[in-house]
Amino acid sequence: MRLFDSHCHLDDRSYRRDLDEVIQRMKSWGCEAAMIAGVNAASSEKAVHLADRYDGIYASVGVHPHDAKSCSEETILKLAKLSRHPKVKAWGEIGLDFNRMYSPKPDQEHGFARQLDIADSLDLPVILHERDSEGRLLELLKSNWHPGRTGVVHCFSGTRKELFQYLDLGICIGITGILTIHKRGRHLRELVPHIPIDRILIETDAPYLTPAPEKNHHRRNEPAFVKSVLFRLAEELNEDQERLSEQIWENTCRLYGISGSE
Repeated sequence: MRLFDSHCHLDDRSYRRDLDEVIQRMKSWGCEAAMIAGVNAASSEKAVHLADRYDGIYASVGVHPHDAKSCSEETILKLAKLSRHPKVKAWGEIGLDFNRMYSPKPDQEHGFARQLDIADSLDLPVILHERDSEGRLLELLKSNWHPGRTGVVHCFSGTRKELFQYLDLGICIGITGILTIHKRGRHLRELVPHIPIDRILIETDAPYLTPAPEKNHHRRNEPAFVKSVLFRLAEELNEDQERLSEQIWENTCRLYGISGSE
């Protein structure tokens, strides 16, 4: 069984003392690869450094909507230069977050649109973050979309209508440990059967969103725990675990443009 954690934050300070052990545990649990998603210039740079250091670790670069007020043209150009590293496979995470409003809406929308443009120019898939945008992210995507663009909605938590709109655009859907949580994951469990199997990715968003049963014993999430997401997803889809893991591995490598030789 091969697993790919399509979205995590191993650059987080919570791993500073035991990252080697976390990586070893990840591999021993069958998670052979992980994508570290950048959220600003500093974290993107660290993600690329870690990808360069460890086999099976890849990186994305980008500015999260929380940091959109610092998404200057200088930052964009710095990230574009950083993206030339061969293990940078995506641009993100980018999007809109109208929940905590760490950056004003105009800054978020401008930063999102600019980063979509630069990702297109670099032929990189986008990793999308959406929270409480009430359809605005989809509106911006549709107004600035072209058939060649690819991407994934990280930690999907939207409505059935939003799900089908993302699918109509050709976007993949990222499923986190929320799926495993009894009450919080009920809505997501109702929606996953409607996602084409070749458009599903699994992720931890580590160190956040620890799945069950690990959340009963660990406060910090890590890529090894993506196996629990896969197991619950297989149960909800009535699919063989090994077959599903291989399909999702192929989905993730296809999206991120990762070949077997890498």
